[in-house]
Amino acid sequence: MEFRQLGASGFMVPVFSLGTGTFGGKGDFFKSWGDNDVKEATRLVDISLDAGINMFDSADIYSGGAAEEILGAAIKGRRDQVIISTKATFRHGKGPNDVGSSRFNLIRAVDKALGRLGTDYIDIFQLHGYDALTPVEETLQTLDDLVRAGKLRYTGVSNFSGWHLMKSLAASDRHGWNRHVVHQAYYSLIGRDYEWELMPLGIEQKVSAIVWSPLGWGRLTGKIRRGQGLPETSRLRSQLSIDKGPPVADEYLYTVVDALDQVAKETGKTVPQIALNWLLQRPTVANVIVGARNEEQLKQNLGALGWNLTPEQVKKLDEASATTLAYPYWHQRDFKERNPPPV
Repeated sequence: MEFRQLGASGFMVPVFSLGTGTFGGKGDFFKSWGDNDVKEATRLVDISLDAGINMFDSADIYSGGAAEEILGAAIKGRRDQVIISTKATFRHGKGPNDVGSSRFNLIRAVDKALGRLGTDYIDIFQLHGYDALTPVEETLQTLDDLVRAGKLRYTGVSNFSGWHLMKSLAASDRHGWNRHVVHQAYYSLIGRDYEWELMPLGIEQKVSAIVWSPLGWGRLTGKIRRGQGLPETSRLRSQLSIDKGPPVADEYLYTVVDALDQVAKETGKTVPQIALNWLLQRPTVANVIVGARNEEQLKQNLGALGWNLTPEQVKKLDEASATTLAYPYWHQRDFKERNPPPV
């Protein structure tokens, strides 16, 4: 298993982590992802550890906290062997303070997560979304306090825009507080917006990416093609899941899948294995979260490791998945360099 440095920290993480969105299956939304119980989750953890994947990602809202509870049960007795990554800030109750990045909510969210996970510290804690109502200084000082208290090891964010993240980094530098080292972001062959602003920021500020939904919200499984119906177990059969996931135009998806099929014939690999391998070759990517409803899916995903696409194959996929950049990014491409052209 390859390990990569996490941002500007000295912490090393495996290139794959196992996502726990399929643990629990509580509610219509998470039911469409999967419903692994403790026994099934433990089996997935066992397979992951055997393959060198010792990092597991969760969040307080996954199945209403059940995912963290199941993960805690699955790793019981081997906490020192694993890296736990989890998140908070989305609404988890009906009260006015049951949401956001206030000092009140973050301290309570971390303490509850520790209880569900059955541990006294979290290796990587991320703000699940940007809270525009809470002063960034309140949020960052709270996280710094939690790191100093030993409850958190490293902090990061998820689903931030570039200016959200840069504002936080600047405030941390100004006050000498713990600095974010990771951005958990959506990134896939059919969702490359991350490259426009967040990737350059990550390179310049040394903030690594942990990638969520690397298969485009279940669209790059190799089972979705022109003229074919959805597979029986696809999360895309749930309208709620579709509404909450990243939008993708059908024709764009089919064009990318066509290119993936071509590379699959050249490599002997599957469509998802190629899509995952492509991500592992992108700048700033330290870790890719893979989900699995069962051990067969997990073992299939592991086939993305131990080899690399050729530059020509990467170029083919890049060209098939390229889209028109939003302003001002398309305009910035005209600014190449300062040196005058040769006479």
